[in-house]
Amino acid sequence: MLSLPMIMDKIVTLTLNPALDVATRVHAVAPEIKLRCQAANFDPGGGGINVSRAIRFLGGESTAVYAAGGHNGAMIQQLLDAESIRNRAVPIAGITRQSFVVYEESTTLQYRFNMPGPDLSADEWIACLEALFDLEPAYIVASGSLPAGVPLEFYGEITRYARQYDIRVIVDTAGEALHRSFGTGVFLMKPNLRELELFAGEKLQDEAHIKTVARRLIAEGLSDVLVVSMGAAGAALVTADRYLHQRAPVVKVGSKVGAGDSMVAGLVLRLAQGAPLEDALRYGVAAGSAAVMSPGTQLCQKRDVDRLYQEMAAATES
Repeated sequence: MLSLPMIMDKIVTLTLNPALDVATRVHAVAPEIKLRCQAANFDPGGGGINVSRAIRFLGGESTAVYAAGGHNGAMIQQLLDAESIRNRAVPIAGITRQSFVVYEESTTLQYRFNMPGPDLSADEWIACLEALFDLEPAYIVASGSLPAGVPLEFYGEITRYARQYDIRVIVDTAGEALHRSFGTGVFLMKPNLRELELFAGEKLQDEAHIKTVARRLIAEGLSDVLVVSMGAAGAALVTADRYLHQRAPVVKVGSKVGAGDSMVAGLVLRLAQGAPLEDALRYGVAAGSAAVMSPGTQLCQKRDVDRLYQEMAAATES
């Protein structure tokens, strides 16, 4: 494996709409009867929190900043503390949401229920911003949905401010919040193919088309780096003058929950360690693939990531 420096630039993640993730199993889902579920697993969740957890599992360090309210928010903090993840909870009046995942054993299908988060007041989301920049990060991972009450320009405003201090911002969200980040100086975005098509306003036909469209969007100011997630086909990393495609290894699917967040964790961890882009891409794809192997809401595990990374590196060299 590539030898990397021990010193790592500080990574801070931001999650305005975290969730207490609850996962269980049942033999079969059916209406209007009591379903006898297995014992539930509880995990702290939400985009940035997932990234911080995955970074920790990979042997790195980050600090998770998040809005937290009520018993769910308190439980998220307890779970993060139990995993020795540095975190800063910003108190809010509302109750932090739950998400619920049910695995149906008879069909191997997975049912995912995401609750809406509480509204945030202006004082609350401003307090989250203050907590974020008080930590003086080198990398900010702004990830996940924006709760009601938070302006859609929020991630873009973070980026504009961070750019003044040479802080690299990675934005991983969807919908209008992602579009409002266009042209603000984002360092890295990780759209999937569908999101890239929405940005481009056209259907992507093949890999050459992806490369052309991604470079055009970079020239127009979308971000410095685009990592386009292609599912089982892996991911492409695009800059103004480079195009790298890393195919994903073939793995047994346990659950796709958390794969994108694990990929972001692998990417930012390697970049913060000073690795080149091609290595960060390979490690990110390994982390995302390792997460797919895990059941329920579990994220990537380091032993799986390291094995997949080594296999991909060997395949590239052969």
